[in-house]
Amino acid sequence: MSKLTDVPKRILIGRALRSDRLGETLLPKRIALPVFASDPLSSVAYAPGEVLLVLSVAGVSAYHFSPWIAVAVVVLMFTVVASYRQNVHAYPSGGGDYEVANTNLGPKAGLTVASALLVDYVLTVAVSISSGIENLGSAIPFVVEHKVLCASAVILLLTLMNLRGVRESGTLFAIPTYVFVAGVFIMIAWGAFRGLVLDDTMRSPTADYEIEPEHGGLAGFAIVFLLLRAFSSGCAALTGVEAISNGVPAFRRPKSKNAGNTLAMMGLLAVTMFCGIIALAAATDVRMSENPATDLFHNGVPLGADYVQHPVISQVAEAVFGEGSFLFVVLAAATALVLFLAANTAYNGFPLLGSILAQDRYLPRQLHTRGDRLAFSNGIVLLAGAAMLLVFVYDADSTRLIQLYIVGVFVSFTLSQIGMVRHWNRHLATERDQAKRRRMIRSRAINTFGAFFTGLVLVVVLATKFTHGAWVALLGMCIFFATMTAIRKHYDRVAEEIAAPEDPDEAQPDDMVRPSRVHSVVLISKIHRPTLRALAYAKLMRSDTLEALSVNVDPAETKALRAEWERRGIAVPLKVLDSPYREITRPVIEYVKSLRKESPRDAVSVIIPEYVVGHWYEHLLHNQSALRLKGRLLFTPGVMVTSVPYQLQSSEAAKRRARKRQNWSAPGAVRRGPAQHGRAKDSSSST
Repeated sequence: MSKLTDVPKRILIGRALRSDRLGETLLPKRIALPVFASDPLSSVAYAPGEVLLVLSVAGVSAYHFSPWIAVAVVVLMFTVVASYRQNVHAYPSGGGDYEVANTNLGPKAGLTVASALLVDYVLTVAVSISSGIENLGSAIPFVVEHKVLCASAVILLLTLMNLRGVRESGTLFAIPTYVFVAGVFIMIAWGAFRGLVLDDTMRSPTADYEIEPEHGGLAGFAIVFLLLRAFSSGCAALTGVEAISNGVPAFRRPKSKNAGNTLAMMGLLAVTMFCGIIALAAATDVRMSENPATDLFHNGVPLGADYVQHPVISQVAEAVFGEGSFLFVVLAAATALVLFLAANTAYNGFPLLGSILAQDRYLPRQLHTRGDRLAFSNGIVLLAGAAMLLVFVYDADSTRLIQLYIVGVFVSFTLSQIGMVRHWNRHLATERDQAKRRRMIRSRAINTFGAFFTGLVLVVVLATKFTHGAWVALLGMCIFFATMTAIRKHYDRVAEEIAAPEDPDEAQPDDMVRPSRVHSVVLISKIHRPTLRALAYAKLMRSDTLEALSVNVDPAETKALRAEWERRGIAVPLKVLDSPYREITRPVIEYVKSLRKESPRDAVSVIIPEYVVGHWYEHLLHNQSALRLKGRLLFTPGVMVTSVPYQLQSSEAAKRRARKRQNWSAPGAVRRGPAQHGRAKDSSSST
């Protein structure tokens, strides 16, 4: 099995890295920006469209509110970025929102934040990939016709790239991210030049379309509710901001400073691109609708089900650069690619957070295991599986998926900022240095405003999106919360049960007292080399009683076994159990239990000869009965199971082949590693 899997594994993800090379995987700012900020940067490709889609409910007349919604999103973005700059300095360990909430608000708040972030990361992958498929589908019809298949293929490709390690995946992702950012800025600059200096008329492909409002003549509370819903949709531009605070350990030193600068650069780029696309959409008369087949009209005729509605950024690029132009094609390709790669934000955040939660015993400890390339491979695979499930359930439809999207983001935003306020209050109570106190008071003011603003947005999001699908995200958070709580209780219960007592008098009899006798049983089916080796080993143990045990499922074979036993003169009693129903496992289990029942203070040692084979398919042909027996005997108190291996020639050949391969990973090898070096605590920094 090792040979079968090891070679493809090395081809796909590369050779294993030594633990002491962990520092070589740390990221400089130029690579960290596309790795951790690709999600908020790429969200400008669909966030403006989501705003216009919601406003279209009231018709084209509501589009004039889009600049004001953009201003509100910009204010919120700068508030969140400023708030998270405080987080990365105070909590540089990589726990991010989870550690802030857990430390300052308690374990339940920390679990709530963790649940929200895990759901958000899964949705980030599903939404980004689905949106990228839709952008690519405007040029390649096959992609639109097989959305789920193509989205699943992209998720698998991203998974393999991330399994190769953060540094390598970041290098691969940097070029398309920077091409996308440069393309958007060129589009904004050229559009502004054409409109303001050359006074050209730029019209999008949908400029001549008319929108049939679903609810015409909205006023009062109805229009306010619509604007709030449009604002909550535009807040999709903020998704992924928290990933930098969760990924501080992946930055080069000085980690906090580099993370803070990357965060500021990300915020500046994102708001500039978002506002520029909103402005160009208004200038080029882009028309969008939630139901384009029935609500969009051309010359008084509905466009029909065959019409494919292209994203806002695609329509704006066509108006500014011209359909089919070089820059239009480059930007379209870069947009689709960067939307695929935006999922990389989640591929870096989810495994790291999962590792920290596993370290705190809220998730299976396997998520704390580093793979060959020093990445948290199990977390990466789990994220990919969950995202593929969502893509399948929602048919890779980004408009449906995005309704689930930002609830978890603002839950974590709000609780994190409240936690930071309590963090500063606690440090201000003991700090006497006036310069440090002034910095803390300023930071507390930023986090207080951030908590108020993000909390307000959370209420808006819940009120406007709950019936549109946000309840699914809340349900997912509840499931994560309940699951992690149950896992923690299990680990705590096991730890309490197996803890060694400080006082020897408190020890249980089975822990300290030697069994009165040891009764050894060697399981045999035939007399061959493995049987003789197992008998020799059993004699070496010098048990109080020793016997060989066989099950009679074929009288002829049993008779031959008895005759051979006597002929060889083996000085071990042979006991044969009858099995009228030809079972092997049940008679052995019942016999062992009967020994324990007769002498509860005795220990029973069951010795099983096993073959060691060298090919994966040979495992299917041998040792199946032994595996079943061991699985059942594990649940029998006072019974010890010992395997006596016998190496066949194929295993020796496999061993020789393995020695020829460098950095060979032994079968069953498990790599364990910390989430990061020197995980900082709350008291480690207060600036």
